[in-house]
Amino acid sequence: MDNNWNLVGHEWAVDMLKKHVIHDTTRHAYLFAGPPGLGRRTLALRFAQALNCQTPIDAGIPCGECRNCKQIASMQHPDLTVIQADNEGGTLKVDQIRDVRKSLTYKPYQSKYRVALFLRFHEANDSAANALLKTLEEAPSYAVLILTTDNPEQLLPTIVSRCEVIRLRSLKVGEVQHALEERGFETSQSKLIAHISGGRFGYARRLLESETMLGAREERLNDLQTLMSASRVEKFSYADKLSKDKDTMRQAILIWLSYWRDVMLRTAQAETPLVNVDRNLEIEDVAARMDLPSARRVVSGFEEALEKMERNVNSRMLAEVLLLALPKV
Repeated sequence: MDNNWNLVGHEWAVDMLKKHVIHDTTRHAYLFAGPPGLGRRTLALRFAQALNCQTPIDAGIPCGECRNCKQIASMQHPDLTVIQADNEGGTLKVDQIRDVRKSLTYKPYQSKYRVALFLRFHEANDSAANALLKTLEEAPSYAVLILTTDNPEQLLPTIVSRCEVIRLRSLKVGEVQHALEERGFETSQSKLIAHISGGRFGYARRLLESETMLGAREERLNDLQTLMSASRVEKFSYADKLSKDKDTMRQAILIWLSYWRDVMLRTAQAETPLVNVDRNLEIEDVAARMDLPSARRVVSGFEEALEKMERNVNSRMLAEVLLLALPKV
């Protein structure tokens, strides 16, 4: 494993965490914050490896090959507990936190630290959040708790204040493209994926490794073009199908939101690179028919729809309102 724990980017975060390992100043709780697909979970697992590696290459640099490192990488280590909602966008419940609290009363089985990794902790309900607060206050010296979240402001301030907060940032699109090319991917494919990922290398890797994600994106963007000129009856029919699966609906809205943000940027004549570079001509055409306030309203509509989904607003009604508000261009 290299000096940056085989990660792309986040050098400053790795350097800080390595110092905590080297100088034995590990905090009892960390909060890794940033957009999904940025590498929060990977960084957390590398940190857990650095804490518990049996044969480190150098101070603070795990080997990646010993039993502890391999078990942590596969999230199958007896001293690593991974806690998350059953599915993305679901709810992390209080019973899950209570189970962790119980496990933390036992000393590590085969390593120096017990590590509890709470993924997407912004999905925790109020009871779970309050239970974790008590866990943070009573965590034993051999325990390290790591939380990941999209945004620290989504969590209780009392939880955030008890954690070492590490705010991860997206990489430059060119950096992601270069990293993909170094791994053997074609330049044209790497460029497109780097733009779609918005500088999130983890998301870029998932796009390349998945057999369906790019195809689903293409299908949703084609649907969007059709929906902008569709009749009310056709929009109602599409809304009915879309709302039957919340995860599918959320992913569709995220794809459409990225498209309309590109339209808004072009309407504003901003120099910011497009996300959907393969739709450049199409986006330019739509932007030429829009004014900035109108494009901004569409973007706001998609952003509000995502927020309402988090509050469990009726999916069918939400989809109908969203599609009926699409401009005819």
